[in-house]
Amino acid sequence: MNLPGPVAIAPASAAAAFTAAFGADALESRLVRVEQHLGALGAALRRHDSPAIEAEARELHTALGAAVDHFTLAARHGALPPELRQRLARAGGEVARQRDSVTRASLALDRVLETLMPAQTTGHGAGYSSLASPLGKLYTG
Repeated sequence: MNLPGPVAIAPASAAAAFTAAFGADALESRLVRVEQHLGALGAALRRHDSPAIEAEARELHTALGAAVDHFTLAARHGALPPELRQRLARAGGEVARQRDSVTRASLALDRVLETLMPAQTTGHGAGYSSLASPLGKLYTG
């Protein structure tokens, strides 16, 4: 019985095969999911809705992971449309803006709590300053 040997795929046909399996529609759907969760997270942040913030942050994390994996594969095979690359970059910028906003809000809260509950120099306990968030220690603003 004769079995065919390995078949070499030309680079152009490899890209075509990848595009057929993981085409622009699949990339688009993953990017739309990221954009939807970014919008929902932004809305939850504006409402100060902690449970929704946590839920949307988890969903965004999952959506971003799937999108980045898929976009990385597409880029390796030369099948990444420039307009989708630009939208992914904009989404990344929005993630950074939201992260900065949360950091600023956390630092502002830390300052208010430090004012309301100053460190105790005597007695039992160290006051709020001993419980300050790690973000406050990292940010030099």
